Amino acid sequence: MARVMVVDDDDHIREVVCIFLRQEGLEVQEAVNGKDALKQLETSQVDMVILDIMMPKMDGWELCLELRKYYDFPILMLTAKGETTDKIKGFRAGTDDYLTKPFEVEELMMRVKALLRRYQIISSNRVQVGELLLDQSRHEILYRQSPISIPLKEFELLFEFANYPNRTLTREHLIERIWGYDFAGDERTIDVHVKRLRERFPEERFSFCIRTVRGLGYRLEVVKDV
Repeated sequence: MARVMVVDDDDHIREVVCIFLRQEGLEVQEAVNGKDALKQLETSQVDMVILDIMMPKMDGWELCLELRKYYDFPILMLTAKGETTDKIKGFRAGTDDYLTKPFEVEELMMRVKALLRRYQIISSNRVQVGELLLDQSRHEILYRQSPISIPLKEFELLFEFANYPNRTLTREHLIERIWGYDFAGDERTIDVHVKRLRERFPEERFSFCIRTVRGLGYRLEVVKDV
């Protein structure tokens, strides 16, 4: 589960952002200014930072510059400073994205997910599930050192499952991750692709299976002693 640090001296804004991040299944860590954030990062690990600019003791510009010296995780500036010059300054300081207040919660969550997904793809191109090794950069599957070729969407779907073993993924989540926000089809597309994956990787031969979670979606489970 990804952990996001929210850095803002405004208690109300920080509380609202944290509530919605938790509703999306993310862990949350809070800091009230830049110095507080850096101190916490000495002893804790996070996967992303959302930060305000106008803060006491250390503002967002300086914090962003300091974070980029030592950490490689996505940074999102969430601030009332919406001038083009401010945005340019933010990107030059090293932020990955910039959203102005007031903001729509849905847009914030989409940007958070997109940044986490982008960094996950960059940092984790290979994943193991059972005896399968999936290499996303090559769209290659190896089974006991022998290559297996499957269609691209099936590969992407299996890679997504393999990244979250034993975790239920909703159909909405899978459509968003594999087909994108503007997908014009319906949830049956997921069902068809899962069926094909089950046919290609039968449980009795491979050391994993894709379970249906009624009313929610699917979960990849590693099968023991196969």
